[in-house]
Formats: sequence, C-alpha cells, structure tokens
Amino acid sequence: MTIDIRARLAEVLPGIRQDLEDLVRIQSVSADPARAGEVERSAQATEALFAAEGFETEIVRAFEGAPPAVIAKKAGPEGAPTVLLYAHHDVQPENDHADWDSPPWEPTERGDRLYGRGAADDKAGIAAHLGAVRIFGDELPVNLVMFIEGEEEVGSDTLVELLTMYKERLAADVIVIADSGNWDIGEPALTTSLRGLVRMDVEVRTLTHAVHSGMWGGLVPDSIMTLSRLIASLHDDAGNLVIEGLHSGPAADVDYPEARLRAESGAAEGIEWIGTGSAVERLWTQPALSITGFDAPKVDGASNTLVPAARCRISLRIAPGDTTKNAVERLQAHLEKHVAWGATLNTVVVDTGEATQIDATGPAYDAARAAFAEAWDGTEPVDMGVGGSIPFIAEFLEAFPQASVLVTGVEDPDTRAHGANEGLHLAEFEKVVLAEAFLLRNLGG
Repeated sequence: MTIDIRARLAEVLPGIRQDLEDLVRIQSVSADPARAGEVERSAQATEALFAAEGFETEIVRAFEGAPPAVIAKKAGPEGAPTVLLYAHHDVQPENDHADWDSPPWEPTERGDRLYGRGAADDKAGIAAHLGAVRIFGDELPVNLVMFIEGEEEVGSDTLVELLTMYKERLAADVIVIADSGNWDIGEPALTTSLRGLVRMDVEVRTLTHAVHSGMWGGLVPDSIMTLSRLIASLHDDAGNLVIEGLHSGPAADVDYPEARLRAESGAAEGIEWIGTGSAVERLWTQPALSITGFDAPKVDGASNTLVPAARCRISLRIAPGDTTKNAVERLQAHLEKHVAWGATLNTVVVDTGEATQIDATGPAYDAARAAFAEAWDGTEPVDMGVGGSIPFIAEFLEAFPQASVLVTGVEDPDTRAHGANEGLHLAEFEKVVLAEAFLLRNLGG
C-alpha cells in the first residue's frame, strides 16, 4: 500500500507538536551541573517517544557520569538501506529571563512561531525525526537508527568514544544530521560546508605589579595598551584577517541582499562591513577572528594605575579546507611576531573543532534535493555554507567514511538559536517533516 505522506502528516502533526512542547519544558541545559537531572530526564523522555513507535531503544554513555545519548533502531524491509537520523536533546542556557518575551521553558505560540529554549535547537530536530517515523508507522521504507546526543551544546566531548563504542549499531548508508537550517523561509537548503573553530586565551604582561600611571606612564607600556595593539595587528584597515598561511576558498554563487544582511545580522545603523569578497565568502569560506572576552579593570572605579597584565579570548573561525593544527600554529606565530615592547606573551588553546567540506554528490544527495523540492512545492534547495562550527560532523565523516552525510535542519535566519526568544517557524517545521518523509521514501525506493 502506498502511503499518502501529506495526508499522514496532517494526522500526526498535532501529536508531534505536543511531544515537542513537552520536550521544551524539560530544562536539559548540559552546561549547568545543577540541571544534570534534567538532562537525564530529557534522555528518558526521548527514549520513551521512540520506544512507543516500536524501536529498540537504549540510553548510552561513554562512561559512568557522562551525558546520556539515546540509540534507537527499527527494521524496515529486508535489503533496504540503513539511515541514521541525528539530533540532540540538550540545550543552551536560557540566561536572563527578562530578555524573553515569554517564559523560556513554557512553549508559547506567537504569530507564526513557537517560542522556547530548544524549540528549534534542537528538540525540533527530534520532533522532525519522530514525525517522519509516525508518517510511515510500521511500513518504514528503510532501516532506521536514531542517535540523539546529550552534550552537543558543550562540545560533544565524548562523541568520538560513543561512535567507537557503538560503531556497529550506528553504521548506516546515509546519515541525516538535523542540526542546521534553511536559507530562508520558503527556501530549503543542504548545508555543505561549515567553518572550524580555534579558541585561544591570550595574555600579555608588562609589569610584575601595578604601578602609578602618573609616575611611570610614558616610559612603561601598560598591558591593556599592549594587548590592544596586538589585537589590532590581526586585521588590515579594510578588516581583512592578515594571519599568514590560513586557508580561504570560494563559496556558492548565492545572493545575500544588503537589506536582509542588515536585518539578520543586527548591525547598528551606519556600520560598515569588514573584509573583501562576496558576503557569503566572508561568512562561509574565509577565516574570521573575533574577540569574545576581555579581562581588564572596569571603567567604573578605575584608578590611575598601570595594569600589569591583560587577557582576551580569541575566537578564530577557520575555512573549510584548513585544519585546526595549522590554524593554531599560524595564530601563535603571528602573536609572537607582533607582541610589542618586549611584553611577555602567554597563550592557552581553549578548544578546537575541525571545519567540514561535504562532497554533496551522488544518489543520496539527489534523493535529498528531490525530497526538498517536493516538500517546498518546486523550490530547489540551496547548497549552503555555515559560518559557525559543528565539529562533530567531521567526526561522523571520519567514523563512517562510506556513508553519505546530509546536513539539514529546522532553523531559519530569525530562529535566534542560543539567544533569547528562540523560536521555531511552524509552517517551515511542517515542510521539514514532509521533506524527511519524502527523503526516506526516496532512499527506500
């Protein structure tokens, strides 16, 4: 019997929506040790959802006390391909509740969106997988494996161990990563590249102890001035990064209109863009460096004192085709070359994540593009890059080199993942579920 996928979606959608809202109410903040119990509860709730659909389920962890992941399996027709569907059930901290227009842990519909922490990133990914499963019921066109991680928002520290420990159970012909987004409302996308990340703490020291700025200013360099000079050496006057030896590459020929850029970036009125090249090259396939933290005395209460040491955190996004090893070496060499006035330089690598470039060709990608076009009523998907980093995608590619890895998701440019008022566009979510069901049908066929 041929399943009418669109009709079945209409039947199962209310239940999927309810299950998503129940998941959002669980405060599964993996970065907060005080809410470790909520992360456990989230894993249990996720496991129960797939157990109810006839999956063989298990909560797994790399070691005692490690964050919980869920593995669930359900067989399709004999000889059918195996598809692994990934999402994560942990979420970012909600931060100041006053910044939210509705309570972050109470899913709230306003306009065309459902608001709440995790409503999009990434409990909607779980719900999308669940929706595709319910559309087919016991008539799955493929063998399915669910892998729902519980530590993505804190760096997936034990993911490699889990992929190694459960490699046979997770092996698949196609892997669908539901943790990205679409190009715009009404315009689907496959994510084919992501930048990598190097975070480094940099300290410069010019004094053994603080001294009076009037007595010694003009002779002794203060650490804040010295660190500021070092930071300024990283870019030229146009805002291009000038660290030698970092990789850059071309990006897809995608137009990013100026008005949309300004609206989505939150740029202040009159601000000028930095760097050269197309907008998407600067955002997707060129390296970028930001200062995300700075340790120095506050202006309020500052005294006439030369500060002996100052520290900043550098966030360096590396282009697809580069490696974190190369980026660390090149960044370190630049800092050592440009630190001024004999100041002592100390650097600590906080963490790293490799960039990803996916060769999105072959039958699985053809099946995905056809599914997206069908779900979006003829709109072809964009091959999209992402300026942010999802390092675990590179780990999946390494663990399962024969699998086709498809990176998709439910987010759109106004999702506000990780921020206040995170919201899921409900009409787009329906299309995401529809597209995943079409994809499974196409892969089975």
